[in-house]
Amino acid sequence: MSAIVLGKGDALLIVDLQNDFLPGGRLAVPRGDLVVDPINALIALYHGRGLPIYASRDWHPEDHCSFTAQGGPWPPHCVARTEGAAFSRALRLPADAVVVSKAVSAAEDAYSAFNGTGLARSMLAEGVTRLAVCGLATDYCVLNTVLDGIAAGFEVLLVAQAIRAVEVTPGDGDRAITRMLAAGAVPVRLSAGRLVADAELGARL
Repeated sequence: MSAIVLGKGDALLIVDLQNDFLPGGRLAVPRGDLVVDPINALIALYHGRGLPIYASRDWHPEDHCSFTAQGGPWPPHCVARTEGAAFSRALRLPADAVVVSKAVSAAEDAYSAFNGTGLARSMLAEGVTRLAVCGLATDYCVLNTVLDGIAAGFEVLLVAQAIRAVEVTPGDGDRAITRMLAAGAVPVRLSAGRLVADAELGARL
């Protein structure tokens, strides 16, 4: 079991852990609430080492292009300044976490936390070189965030315990993980309060 040594250059990126994507929300990810505890463990791990934590969120206007009323594929969700757009109350996000709002204009969607947010530039300016990515949903915003992060030059650690998929089509989650690993993401998991390489995940897919 190979441990991941965290230090300068590491950061945690939590993708869209918002009420509308959790059970009872407008666009709930099945079993999405199961990521909360491992993400809180990741927060404790990174915050305890003084490493930066970023949290992305959909922050849509009421007439966003992704909504069915505008011809998009999704029901209205994560409308800015509503309870559905708020982070889960169970998420122990530290006060100094950097919140990244995406898809903030009506005409543009953004599955990736890097799309139109300036996040890559901000991270590079802070000396970040490696990201651990977790959150919702595996087959949409996590997938696109990981691919864009790799394209921007970051090493990406994918924490499979802390992601869940929408699965519009059965198998979408596993196919998304396969794409991320093929692009260069490194599968890791939490074990005894640390990150370790997850060789079993790559072998399973």
